[in-house]
Amino acid sequence: MLQQYQEAIENSNIVSKTDVNGIITFVNDEFCKISGYSKEELLGKNHNIVRHPDVPASKFKLLWQTIKAKKIYKATVKNRAKDGSTFYVNTTVIPILDEKDMIQEFIAIRYDVTKEVFYRESLEKKELELEELNRGLEKRVEEKTKELKELNETLERRVKKEIAKNEEKQKVMFWQSRFASMGEMIANIAHQWRQPLTELNLTLFSLKKAALDGDKEAVDALYNDGKVLIKNMSNTIEDFSNFFKPEKEKQPFLLRESIEEALHILKRVLKRDMIQVKTSYEDVQILGISNEFTQVIVNLLKNSRDAFVEKSILIREIDIQIKSDNGFAYVWITDNAGGIKEKERYKIFEPYFTTKHASQGTGLGLFMSKMICEKGFNASLDVSSKKGMTTFKIKIPLETKNAQ
Repeated sequence: MLQQYQEAIENSNIVSKTDVNGIITFVNDEFCKISGYSKEELLGKNHNIVRHPDVPASKFKLLWQTIKAKKIYKATVKNRAKDGSTFYVNTTVIPILDEKDMIQEFIAIRYDVTKEVFYRESLEKKELELEELNRGLEKRVEEKTKELKELNETLERRVKKEIAKNEEKQKVMFWQSRFASMGEMIANIAHQWRQPLTELNLTLFSLKKAALDGDKEAVDALYNDGKVLIKNMSNTIEDFSNFFKPEKEKQPFLLRESIEEALHILKRVLKRDMIQVKTSYEDVQILGISNEFTQVIVNLLKNSRDAFVEKSILIREIDIQIKSDNGFAYVWITDNAGGIKEKERYKIFEPYFTTKHASQGTGLGLFMSKMICEKGFNASLDVSSKKGMTTFKIKIPLETKNAQ
């Protein structure tokens, strides 16, 4: 029976014996296999033949102090094979005592944990890289936050300047609405970060689990997923800061690009509220400020979204079309959010008029959109509603006078 136990241990573990001076007296086949030495090369040699030069002498001093005190020593040990490669083993060294309680020899039983150690080191490296990416992201967020504050200060100065010059009341209301939009967009950033942060947390958890399971392929895939999430979060900051850049130089731009920018800004809101957007574009180029036209589209889309939610519409669809005809560009935005009452339709573009709760709207969004169209593009913005459908139509002259 004792012989069977011995064979079981030797066949399933890495086993060696040494005398009290550390000279090898026995090694099994598993020891030879992992070390790369033959039995003839090992027997009679000091056990430090497999000692790795990276391991400090203090480790071996502790080992000898422990086993000479007739105690069992346990540790994960870094060794070097005959070919110079590194292997790790979980090691238990047991002093064998004779009848007089004197140390007769030492037996060491080990099992190979090289893959686990390498995976752990790989995981630690990946975590360090992710920490570095996070630090870079924090710096980028700080920079973009500073930019947004500077933009906000710029807007405040412009408002004060307009008031000081006693210009039209419409300009004051324009900037009021601009500030409201900025507040909403900053809140939108926070909302759009919640899901990626949750996904990043789950990715890091899965990354650790995969590493502990020794699944290198999954570790690499999850690591790349984490980098993509962090990059997308950084892009979110970039998108919103670009939207609020105080550019005032009119340039040619494609209407579809401006509309797609608006859809990109609101994509998570539209997805969250299950709103399907259909588009049909002709390539039409106009002259003006792209950011301002994007703001018009954002206002109209948010207006549709609020109507869907307020009226609890189940199937939510928005259709956007761009066409050109007879010297004009046309943009139609149609939703099935239940339509607009006739008495409200006549007041919808008036400043401070809103059918929403005070906490949900300032009543300046549609007024500002109409003002941008008229003042910035020499265009018209009209609304029609019937059979539960509402359509906003923007008519823009293609002659250069729309940018004058």
